[in-house]
Amino acid sequence: MKIVPAEQQVEGGGFVVRRPFPVQGLSYVDPFLLIDEMGPVTYAPGKAVGAPDHPHRGFETVTYLLDGEMEHEDSHGHRGSLRPGDVQWMTAGAGVIHSEEPSKAMLEHGGLMHGFQIWVNLPRSLKMAQPRYQEYEKEQLPVVQSDGCWVRVIAGEYDGARSPIETTVPTTMLHVKLQPDAPADFSIAQGSNAIVHAISGSAAIEGKDVREHQAAIFESAPAALHARGGANGFEALVLAGVPLKEPVARYGPFVMNTIEELQQAFDDYQSGRFGQIAREG
Repeated sequence: MKIVPAEQQVEGGGFVVRRPFPVQGLSYVDPFLLIDEMGPVTYAPGKAVGAPDHPHRGFETVTYLLDGEMEHEDSHGHRGSLRPGDVQWMTAGAGVIHSEEPSKAMLEHGGLMHGFQIWVNLPRSLKMAQPRYQEYEKEQLPVVQSDGCWVRVIAGEYDGARSPIETTVPTTMLHVKLQPDAPADFSIAQGSNAIVHAISGSAAIEGKDVREHQAAIFESAPAALHARGGANGFEALVLAGVPLKEPVARYGPFVMNTIEELQQAFDDYQSGRFGQIAREG
């Protein structure tokens, strides 16, 4: 286990994120390529920003909102919205141009924006798969509550409750809240890498203190991660995934296995093979 800080970065149209990786010295935690905690930030009216049109190929993007509202659309005709507790799981596959922006109400009135963007790698055999969306509102995601412990199952399973999300790579993704001194155990599939990204408060994770804006990273995680909430409670995103153990060639919005495949991705994008987002007017 190692504990790393989430470094502050600026992405998209100018929104601030906290990122444990990729950063210098830690490129990825197989199969997870990126974790960005967006905000929390309170926007004044007319000041909210997002991520305008941009391409992806070779992996999956996951957007999970804690606060705020976002609208998305892409070059394959998908459109939708996200509200607090909702998740969007996009398999970019062979290529897509994607846009995620604050909702009209957020743009007009401002408000609190807080959420996560996570990239999950695709195996070599599926990097050129047909793009697809999975989008679920918070009411469709199971929540498990016990004494002092609240868990929303975004992907995978917890305590017998399974998310409707179909993951390409075996993946667990949990939004966790612990009251002070409350214990919890999170089962991890054999051979998985795991990450506990602290949102607020602190907890003892496998006996080591993890605090706000830190991530605890486990390579070949134990069969269960034991956590106990700190004096002020604890909120975190818990991730676990079976590593692909394949070469990773990445640059910007493309993640492939070789430099040649990366170059092909840029050629395809620049020549218009990713299409464009159809908008009225």
